Amino acid sequence: MAAERGMSLHMVKLCVGADSVEDLQSWVAQRMGDAASRGLPQEQIHQTRALPKRADEILAGGSLYWVIKGKVQVRQPILELRPVVDAEGIKRCHIVLEPRFVLTDWQPRRAFQGWRYLEGAEAPEDLGAGGEGGALPPELRRELADLGLI
Repeated sequence: MAAERGMSLHMVKLCVGADSVEDLQSWVAQRMGDAASRGLPQEQIHQTRALPKRADEILAGGSLYWVIKGKVQVRQPILELRPVVDAEGIKRCHIVLEPRFVLTDWQPRRAFQGWRYLEGAEAPEDLGAGGEGGALPPELRRELADLGLI
């Protein structure tokens, strides 16, 4: 999997409103539960404004890397990039994500709007794939990162 990740084209996006990976996981679990209770498909969809021009490269094994509190911390495999038209008639893109969270080495990122492409060679390593700090509890990892120690 790490070799696939390294050769693929990915997307990176700010995770607005989440203070931790656990916040993101909780939000996704709640949305999936709500969909199930209403008899709707249980898909994790993130809507964005534009369909990526390099969609074929992304769909060949790419992930969405989430920036939380200024650091890339987690990724989710991208299953589909679905063009849609919203209620106002505006074209959008639904990024359909696998609701599986793969923790990564933390990589600092400045704030930006929208999403950016992330070349596989620039993507942070998955924890446990040669990365450091994977065995640390999330709270301790955050504290050490805040202190600039990891």
